[in-house]
Amino acid sequence: MPKITIIGAGGYVFPLTLIRDVLSFPALRDARFSLMDVAPDNLARTHGHAQRLIEGHDLPATVEATTDLRASLEGADFVVVTFQVGGLDAYKHDVEIPRRYGLDQCVGDTLGPGGVFRGLRTAAALDPIIADMQEVCPEALMIQYANPMSINCWYSSDAGIKTVGLCHSVQGTSQMLAERMGFEPGTWSFKCAGLNHQAWFIEFQHRGKDVLPLLRETMNAYAQRARVARQQGDNESDELYGGGGEQVRTAIMNLTGYFQTESSHHASEYLPYFRRTSDEVNVWLPERWDYYEICKNHDFEALECRAADLAEAPLTPSHEYGAYIIEAMTTNTPRVIYGNVPNTGIITNLMEGCSVEVSCLVDAQGVQPTYIGDLPPACAGINAGSVAVQDCVVRGAQTGDQELVHAAVALDRYTSAVLTLDQIRAMVDEMFTAEQPWLPQFGS
Repeated sequence: MPKITIIGAGGYVFPLTLIRDVLSFPALRDARFSLMDVAPDNLARTHGHAQRLIEGHDLPATVEATTDLRASLEGADFVVVTFQVGGLDAYKHDVEIPRRYGLDQCVGDTLGPGGVFRGLRTAAALDPIIADMQEVCPEALMIQYANPMSINCWYSSDAGIKTVGLCHSVQGTSQMLAERMGFEPGTWSFKCAGLNHQAWFIEFQHRGKDVLPLLRETMNAYAQRARVARQQGDNESDELYGGGGEQVRTAIMNLTGYFQTESSHHASEYLPYFRRTSDEVNVWLPERWDYYEICKNHDFEALECRAADLAEAPLTPSHEYGAYIIEAMTTNTPRVIYGNVPNTGIITNLMEGCSVEVSCLVDAQGVQPTYIGDLPPACAGINAGSVAVQDCVVRGAQTGDQELVHAAVALDRYTSAVLTLDQIRAMVDEMFTAEQPWLPQFGS
């Protein structure tokens, strides 16, 4: 009977998805869920849907809702973190202030000024969670679902909390690549390693045969077809999220030799080659995908309907790894997942202690990452630049040193390709002023 605490449980869809995933496993149908959020109305909504799900399937599971963090964590076995500190109010500053300086982030949740400040806000919210966990559930596993994943996981792991960060970019990209190459389900496998949103498919096999050359050929042909279609007036709008033929990720693959895990829109923010001017953006990403605009314009009635549907849906697990980890650790059923974990000699040419994304065995002994060794040099070089930014953010959040935050943004490759040091300093100072309510570790 594991106790699962979900912090940030007032979301419309994801908390309920996780609850349904957990209850899909017969061995977990007596689980105890503690839902915690700072927004009572949102919390009550999720609690009602979860209760309906449990009662509708006549399960012995129980669910409680509370705004009391410490009470929610008391005796927890698993602590799931899924929140966006400051919501849209803070996110607006993350994207609109840099845009005034010429930095057009389409997501802004991983690196760049948006990712840096989201990481600082999240660190401030993690501090009381970490303190309470150390006292009331020191052996619990923190399952991080919030972005920026690498920064958040590094921060909580550094504080001594057992942490694994989960994303779906490995699953999604591997499936996309297999489909592009025409492989049937169950006939392909891969090895992926690196950082969250910037991990690399260093192996890909079909029926036991290396198909990396085919992967490169297939993705270059796909990108070329998209370029030709664009010239003919067809922007492949059905591939909007992928970026119109994955032009950016294909270019990165041609640079490094290996395909990476996050979409071309995300990937374009992490390097200096794709977003320096609006004309350059239009070459690489002919149709805009803007996550802030998507969040701002959510159809909340539709989200409510989707949540209601989830409460009635059959008990089948989604592709998210969270429930698989809980089931594996509770029942000692070995499973393999991709998770973000501390780099304790796992990837030998990246900084010790940073957060890396690798395959992990999970059983009653916990989350056990697999050894990778050296990444290919160009992949490690790209990752190392990202780690430098993340390191400054983590240390800045730990110490309240604003100069480390200035350094983090200045080290970001997209930012430094567009702005001078004086412009970066002015932008960061403006963001500190705007986001001060969510950054108590830096004072007033």
